[in-house]
Amino acid sequence: MSLDRRTFNRGLLASGAAGLLGPSQAMAADAKPVPGGTLNWVYYPDPSAIIAINTSSGTGQTIGTKINEGLLAYDYDLNPRPVLATSWTISDDGSRYTFRLRPNVKWSDGREFTSADVAFSIERLKIAHPRGRITFANVEAVEMPDRLTAVIVLSKPAPFLISALAGAESPIVPKHIYEALKPEEQPRLEQTIGTGPFLLREWVPGSHLLFVRNPNYWDAPKPYVDRLVLKVVLDPAARAAALEAGEVDIGATPVPYGDIERFKVDKRFVVDTTTYAYSGPQQQLFFNFDTQVLQDRRVRKAIAHAIDHRALVNVVFFGYGLISPSPVSTALPKFYDPKIQAWPFDPKVAEQLLDEAGLKRGAGGIRARLRLTQNPFLPASFADFLRNSLRRIGLDIEILRYDLATYLNVVYRDRAFDLTIESLSNTFDPTLGVQRAYWSKNFRIGLPFSNVAHYSNPEVDQLLEAAAIEPDAEKRRAIWSKFQSIVHEEVASVDIVAAGGVIIASKKVRNFAPGAEGLNGSFADLWIDPSV
Repeated sequence: MSLDRRTFNRGLLASGAAGLLGPSQAMAADAKPVPGGTLNWVYYPDPSAIIAINTSSGTGQTIGTKINEGLLAYDYDLNPRPVLATSWTISDDGSRYTFRLRPNVKWSDGREFTSADVAFSIERLKIAHPRGRITFANVEAVEMPDRLTAVIVLSKPAPFLISALAGAESPIVPKHIYEALKPEEQPRLEQTIGTGPFLLREWVPGSHLLFVRNPNYWDAPKPYVDRLVLKVVLDPAARAAALEAGEVDIGATPVPYGDIERFKVDKRFVVDTTTYAYSGPQQQLFFNFDTQVLQDRRVRKAIAHAIDHRALVNVVFFGYGLISPSPVSTALPKFYDPKIQAWPFDPKVAEQLLDEAGLKRGAGGIRARLRLTQNPFLPASFADFLRNSLRRIGLDIEILRYDLATYLNVVYRDRAFDLTIESLSNTFDPTLGVQRAYWSKNFRIGLPFSNVAHYSNPEVDQLLEAAAIEPDAEKRRAIWSKFQSIVHEEVASVDIVAAGGVIIASKKVRNFAPGAEGLNGSFADLWIDPSV
C-alpha cells in the first residue's frame, strides 16, 4: 500500500501536511509483536457513550470497538476481512447476505456468541443508530437457520451494506444484556460485555477509562498489550505536554494544529496524516430551520457569502484540510461532484441579501441575533472565526460552548440553537454518512447526529432513497450529483472543510491502525516495542 493510496487527497501532500509514513510502513516488515505493556492513550472529548449501538458519536466508534466487534473488518481498500463472521455470500439479486459465524466465541461473561446476538444487534441498530436506521432500513428479517448462521434478508438492494459491518459502524452486542435496555440506553459498566480483545474495568468520567486484556479472546495470542489506559485531557496544550513528557503514547489530533510541525521533526514520534477509508471527514455549518429568520434562503446564502473558506482552513486548521463545499466530502471522490463550488466570499453581496430579506441594520449596526454552538471535538477557534465573519455583516453571534454530553442534549434534544458547526463524517459511503443529515424521515428529537436542521425537501428525500438502493455505480453517482446540486442551491447547509485526523504516536507503539478503521479499530494487533 503506497502512501498516496492511503493519504487523504493530493491537496494535503501538496501542502506538505502528509510528510511522514503511515503505520504499516512505520513498522518493520519482519518485526515480531512483543506481548505485554500498557498503552497510555490520550483522548478528548469526555466520552458520553462508549458502545456505538445507538450512537454515531466518535467516542462510541473509537472506544467501543475495543470491547464489541463487528462481523467484519476492512483493509485499507475496504476489502472485507473475517472477524465474528468467517465467511459470507451474497445472493445474485442482492437480497440475502449469509454469514457463517465464528465458532467457540464467548462473551466476556462466559455466555456463547450465536446468531441470535447478530439478529438482535441488527434490529437494534435499525431502530436506534443514526446511520443504522439507513444502513438496515431495508432489512425484512435476520434468519437464524442454526446457531452459527445468520442471514440478512432485504426487501431492496443495499449496495453499501457489505462495507458497513465493522465494529465501529455496526457493533455486535450480547442479546442477553441489551434486550433489557431501552434502545436509547447505554449499558452500565458491569453490563459492558463484549467478544473483543479488551475488558472495561473502570470508568471515571472526566478522568480515565481502564481496559485490561481479555484472557479468553478468540484470536489468541492477541491482544498483545496488557492494559489500555484512556486518559481524558480536554486542554490541547496539556495533551501536547503529556506526549512530550512520555506520559501518554498516542492520540488522535491530540495537539493544537499549530504544534503538529514540531512533532513532525521530533524523532520520538510518528505523525500519521492518513485519512482512513472509514472516516470521510466533513465539517459543516447547519441551520436550525425552526428558527424563522433562517427559513429565508437569502439569509442562509448571505451567511455562506460571509465565510472565507480558504482563510478558515488556514487559520483554524493551519492548512490541515481541504475546502469541501458540497454535502458530499471531497474525501469521497467517487461521489463528490466537483462542479459544486463554495459560494464566493463576498461580504457586500451578503449585506445586500440581508437587506433584501428585510434584516436592516439597527442599533449598533445589528441586523439579528443568533446562537452558535459547535461539536466540542472541533477547535474552539472554528466558532470564533464564524462569529467574527458574521458580525461583519451585522449578525450578532452568541457562542454557546458545551461539553459533548451537554452539546448533544442542547442541540439534538432541546434544539436550543440557531447555528451549529458539526463534524458529520461521510464515512465510506454518502448513503450512510450524508443521508442522515438531509433525509426528512431522519429528523428525530433526541437522536444524536441525525437531521439536526429539520430540513425537509420531498425531492431530496426521493433522491436519497433512490441512491440507497441503486446497484448501478454510474446511475448512483448521477443521483448523488443531483442531490448535491439541489442542497447546495437551497443552501441547506454551508459545507466548509474536510479536515482529516492526525494521529501522533510514540515510535514504540506499533501497528496501531492496521485497517480502514484507523484508531477506530480494535487495537488487537497493537503492541509496544520495548527496544524503542
